[in-house]
Amino acid sequence: MKMKAKDFYVMVLEWAASVGKLGINLMRIAILIIFVWIGALKFCNYEAEGIVPFVANSPFMSFFYNERAPDYKKYKLKEGEFDDAKYEWHQANNTYGFSKGLGILIMAIGILVFWGMFSSKIGLVGSALAIIMTIGTLSFLITTPEVWVPDLGSGESGFPLLSGAGRLVIKDTAILAGAVILLADSAKKILQNIKK
Repeated sequence: MKMKAKDFYVMVLEWAASVGKLGINLMRIAILIIFVWIGALKFCNYEAEGIVPFVANSPFMSFFYNERAPDYKKYKLKEGEFDDAKYEWHQANNTYGFSKGLGILIMAIGILVFWGMFSSKIGLVGSALAIIMTIGTLSFLITTPEVWVPDLGSGESGFPLLSGAGRLVIKDTAILAGAVILLADSAKKILQNIKK
């Protein structure tokens, strides 16, 4: 018996409509992978040095460092570069200590979000923390000059032209959206249990 195009279309739509739970669990796994990987990288010096412009310019985080902006610009390193004097400055600045603490926090949030597959209450907490963290990261678009292409003579600079750092930050909008979906999913499950 030949299947009509409309029947096939309906079958595909029914399948697509049925994968919502899979999508939610994949989002939990994706946030786990991203947060644990990025959190673990915070224990590497190059990553700790790389976040300095974000932290130094943030009114919410700059107090974690011993030095304030714009001093950090003299001590910037390329990824993988080593310089004794700059390393010493970063040591004194608390660059590495703060980064490790941040890494632990990021990994913990990722694990809490993932654990939402097994406990809605833990997932609710993890999702709420992920939302707060991603909003904090997105605030760098306002506070960090390095997120915009600098004026170096090409005529292409400033808003809305994102630099490499800006392109890295803007991706958190997708994580924020996913965390909101996971928050709603956890809250819905908790409400269903309360109403039983």
